[in-house]
Amino acid sequence: MIRPDIEASSLAGSTSLEHIPVLLVEAVTHLLGDAAANRAAPAVFVDATFGRGGHSRALLEKLAADDRLIGLDRDPEAVAAGHHLAATDSRFSIHQARFSQIEKILQDIGTTAVQGLLLDIGVSSPQLDLPTRGFSFSADGPLDMRMNPAEGLSAAEWLNAAAEEDIAKVLWIHGEERQSRRIARAIVAARPLHTTAELASIVAEVSPRPKGVQRKHPATKTFQAVRIFVNEEASELDHGLQQAFDALAVGGRLAVISFHSLEDRKVKHAFRHLSQPPKLPRRLPVRELEQTVPGRLVAGPIKPSLAELAANPRARSATLRVIEKVRAMEKVR
Repeated sequence: MIRPDIEASSLAGSTSLEHIPVLLVEAVTHLLGDAAANRAAPAVFVDATFGRGGHSRALLEKLAADDRLIGLDRDPEAVAAGHHLAATDSRFSIHQARFSQIEKILQDIGTTAVQGLLLDIGVSSPQLDLPTRGFSFSADGPLDMRMNPAEGLSAAEWLNAAAEEDIAKVLWIHGEERQSRRIARAIVAARPLHTTAELASIVAEVSPRPKGVQRKHPATKTFQAVRIFVNEEASELDHGLQQAFDALAVGGRLAVISFHSLEDRKVKHAFRHLSQPPKLPRRLPVRELEQTVPGRLVAGPIKPSLAELAANPRARSATLRVIEKVRAMEKVR
């Protein structure tokens, strides 16, 4: 997955639909863990954001013949790619679902606990590079932005109907856009909007132009915020993180790759809550308090190496964090 705010600065003009998985070696290595070769029973792993299957293929190369890998994605094009992989490897299966539906999918297929689960949050290169999907401001296309084009309101439908105050709120909360009110006012005045170029142009016209080299397009945060809102990505992440950890067997690991500070902050806080004993009240000795926590931080924050950045500039904003379940608990909250 990649961040949309680096498309103009690092890969403007790129037309390739190839998706290069970020932090591939690090994610697979930490997800499998040190005891991967010593597992006595077949293990189940989940790639809850399949995309185009880069991480899944790398995992399958390391898994045993009787292990299983379950892929999830809500994008129908990603699911189609998953069916191609499933046709070549019987250990893999793909399901069209949001990652907030992890619990339901596992129940449906009769799986009670998994050894490893990966979340690679954000928008994928094929989604960004196809103008028809409406995620990008570098190429004109319909203002859609939905991960699943058959589900919910498109970006255009929402922007053309929402109150100015609601648009400003979304831009501020999900994009940390300082010009949120000014941009919202301009969007309402220019309605109806139909294309990505129209939205990008409106934002650029009302955004201050800083002196010197501008690394980011002025519409970067607006596109990010609208995409997050339209796809309910914030609540998806909240529910997905909890369901993913709940799904782990003791000793299982959850690896999360995020691409901007809002996402990484959620992951960091969730992992801290799961891995640190409460500070108050201190009714128990520290050692006993530590024995009550369900998780152990394994790695993170891990950033891409210089070699990976040279090969794939879109990895620049990626951050990997990994947690291991060390104690079974009833629906940890």
